Amino acid sequence: MSRYLGNMTVKTVREGEGRMPMQFALAGITAQDLAQLQPWYWSEELSLDPQTAVFKIEVRSYVLQVDGLNVLIDTCCGNGKHRSVPWADRLQTQWLENLAREGYQPEDIHLVLCTHLHADHVGWNTRLQNGQWVPTFPNARYVFSRKDYEFFRQQTHEAHNREAFLDSVLPVIDAGLADIVESDHCVHREIEDGIWLEDASGHSPGCVVVNARRGGSRAVFAGDVIHHPIQLVRPDIPFFADERPAEACATRERLLAQCADNGAVLYPAHFPDPPAGRVLRASRHFAYEFLK
Repeated sequence: MSRYLGNMTVKTVREGEGRMPMQFALAGITAQDLAQLQPWYWSEELSLDPQTAVFKIEVRSYVLQVDGLNVLIDTCCGNGKHRSVPWADRLQTQWLENLAREGYQPEDIHLVLCTHLHADHVGWNTRLQNGQWVPTFPNARYVFSRKDYEFFRQQTHEAHNREAFLDSVLPVIDAGLADIVESDHCVHREIEDGIWLEDASGHSPGCVVVNARRGGSRAVFAGDVIHHPIQLVRPDIPFFADERPAEACATRERLLAQCADNGAVLYPAHFPDPPAGRVLRASRHFAYEFLK
């Protein structure tokens, strides 16, 4: 699906989906919280009983076209990679075929922007060639936040993210294709008229959102600042995988308030299809208007 925002085009590239118990993903969600979703979002895996409700996520990338650049935002899990978690271990998905269906070969990508360095956002940075992990996008510059790079090159408490760093980040650096930047780096043109990063630390220490604007509304590619619509109702409850829970909640509330106030189009990494929408202020925190 393509969406046009001023002089930009945004396309989605799906890899797969995942499910987990609601109470595992967001401990403390109540029936009242779930009821707040019903006026604007509901699906078959949800329930007003928090003990049976399921937290479903999509896994996807975005391709942003602007000024002749093809910009890939996040690269999902990748194929054939050994991971210490079942949901990402040795996957065989149609992600590359889905990218081709949107009109792109790996050689067509000019920039790869990773919102953070978790395993499900860096996997297609590399692919296996002659027994070696090599950059999938040979003509691209890959942009990683310095804070995340410094954290993940040392962290050992999450094996799957360490594995992803070794096979999906280091080979890019070794190939000389990586730019390690500050969290407020301007990627293209200038702030408010181009592509720029914004600090969104909490879910990971160097998490960023990617902002883009070239006429029309601002697009905000939120990465894992928010995973599921229920988090608009309860942005104050930490997600189970937030590295710094209090900071992640504060970042989530700040970003959602900012989007509600500036009319940005939000592109979450894991929302249901079609994911793009606008954040609305509601009686309890926020709501969401999905754009069709």
